[in-house]
Amino acid sequence: MIWLLGFALAALLASSPVYAGSLKDIEHVVIFMQENRAQDTYFGSMAGVRGFNDPNVQVNADGLSVWNQQVDPDMSDRTNTLLPFYLGWKGGETLDSIQCMAAGDNGYYANQAAYNHGLNNHWALNNTPWSWGYYKRDDIPVQFAIAEGWTSADMYQESQITATNPNRVTLVSGSINVPGGPQQPHQGGVYIDNNEMPGMFSVSNDVSASALTKFPGCEKPGVSCYPLKWKTIFEFYEEAGVSWQLYQDTNNFDDNPLAWFYQFQKADKDHPLTKKGMSFVGLNRFYEDAAKGTLPEVSFIVGPTELSEHPPYMPKDGGWLQKKVTDAVTSSPKYSSTLLMISFDETGGFGDHVTPFHPPPGTPGEWMKDPYGVFGDVFVGPGEYFQLCFFRNASDSFVPLGFRVPFVMVSPWTRGNRVFTERCDHNSQILFVEQWLTARGYSKIQTDQMVPWRRAHMSNLVNALDLDHPDYSLPHIPDTPDPQTDNNGNYIGTSQCQSRHRQTRPPVPYGEQSNVTEALYFEDGFKEVIGYLTEGRYLVFEKNRRALRSFPGHDHLTTSPSRPEVDRKEHRWILWYTEDEESEVFNIQSALDGRWIGTRGEMHSDKKYAARIRIIFLGNGLGYNLQYANNGQYIDMDVDGNLRLHSGQDMTYGRGFHVWSVTYHN
Repeated sequence: MIWLLGFALAALLASSPVYAGSLKDIEHVVIFMQENRAQDTYFGSMAGVRGFNDPNVQVNADGLSVWNQQVDPDMSDRTNTLLPFYLGWKGGETLDSIQCMAAGDNGYYANQAAYNHGLNNHWALNNTPWSWGYYKRDDIPVQFAIAEGWTSADMYQESQITATNPNRVTLVSGSINVPGGPQQPHQGGVYIDNNEMPGMFSVSNDVSASALTKFPGCEKPGVSCYPLKWKTIFEFYEEAGVSWQLYQDTNNFDDNPLAWFYQFQKADKDHPLTKKGMSFVGLNRFYEDAAKGTLPEVSFIVGPTELSEHPPYMPKDGGWLQKKVTDAVTSSPKYSSTLLMISFDETGGFGDHVTPFHPPPGTPGEWMKDPYGVFGDVFVGPGEYFQLCFFRNASDSFVPLGFRVPFVMVSPWTRGNRVFTERCDHNSQILFVEQWLTARGYSKIQTDQMVPWRRAHMSNLVNALDLDHPDYSLPHIPDTPDPQTDNNGNYIGTSQCQSRHRQTRPPVPYGEQSNVTEALYFEDGFKEVIGYLTEGRYLVFEKNRRALRSFPGHDHLTTSPSRPEVDRKEHRWILWYTEDEESEVFNIQSALDGRWIGTRGEMHSDKKYAARIRIIFLGNGLGYNLQYANNGQYIDMDVDGNLRLHSGQDMTYGRGFHVWSVTYHN
């Protein structure tokens, strides 16, 4: 269709609300956190997400993308780099053994070293080569089904580049007490590992004896001091009269983060903090409460060790637990008013190709000095020698925002194989609950313990919900065998798996990855996009059953009929950041011929003529608007498929563009 110019006098989009539905419709929120898997490890091959078909993958100064992880001669003399590889690539018994394998180290050292000052290319070298392996749908069918049945987030990051405890502490408090944040040094932390041992560090020349008395229970002065003494979100909820309960069995893998806070440890047995946060009411109680429709407003689930998905505990057993929890929620008489959030605390020694989004140097509560004097300026701790106020001549480094982990939202408002593209982390769950409880009329539920930068820059997840169009239908989640148990009911699936295999890790395919397409395996397909956009996907902009296209021989942007499969290459576009990652202003490039959209809809081969285009999410099923950043005019399409440029939101054209994230090999 030809490009037409028109001018509408409707109100500018900036005056319109982002979403129009009511959060009051939600009565129950369930928070369920599993263990130690990365986004690429589980869902890098999934259709429609930012994964192994990422068009914006980081390319380093050596000319190699981060897909190519460095390999040294001690590891192999057959190659210098390792691409991602399917863990079951050898077939046979490895398809069983990879269920009970561990990849690498999930701790501070190994993950900071893998990050390699932002180059993100040392997973094989400084963690393990298996860190760069991944699963496919047949290995984790339940996890795939839940993610595709509802809404998954492909830019959800662990909060700290380190182990379990700091990430779970963030989930329940919004901080790990990095200098400059809301807490004081005497309240514990900086909590960068799994220390749960009240003790005493040894005296060094850098620390005065008087300083030691101020920091009992620390690994070093001011490092992982235990127990923690700042206020958790559940204390705010309790004071505000919000009903809540943590559901756990005695076999809980020590994954209850409330147990690491002094106020919970010292509470009387009849105190609400004890009854609701420290008691072992059991997961069966959760299933029963869900079935009766009597869940509290906020539920927190901590699963058993062997079902946690923490390597080497098997993904298929964790999938069984995910299905059990999901089924309990969706079969509840209160499913129509319930939201379940499934997350993972950290990556567990598995790698991810997306370099973490992070705050600028010196951001209070985010940057600190390296406690171990290893890394220089890097995430979650690195600097020269971290000593807070004690150590001298330390360079800055930052703690926050680690690699991506899987995250899924199950509810009637998130139904339908969608991908949420906003930047989030564990703080986002806190922010969502605050928004929701505020909508329900509660006050004083906003924590003052969250690091300000996180509150300002992390998504509150509200845009993931289409509040105006709930869908109560349910997807099919495949059945999975019950976890294997012994006569006493103890879970033994992982130990049985390990006993069947002398080596659970597969061979590493050094020098056997000449077929890059085979290494970077992904499924063909698409997802509906929801939320403000980020880089990392091939996108289709569709309206009135036609899609924007770049077509050779046409010097302007055009349209053509779309297909249900959303698979035409001339309809695919790539977003590139212009100002910064949060500006929502992009250059838009055709995936077909590499040309760029210009300032009046013309197509240019030279990027210097590319227009700066703001993509605005309208929310609640209304789609997206495309607006030129320089003059405020909108790119739009009428009912006949004619492209129009107008100065305001012309309501006669209906909703905005429907956006799909597509992954196809053609």
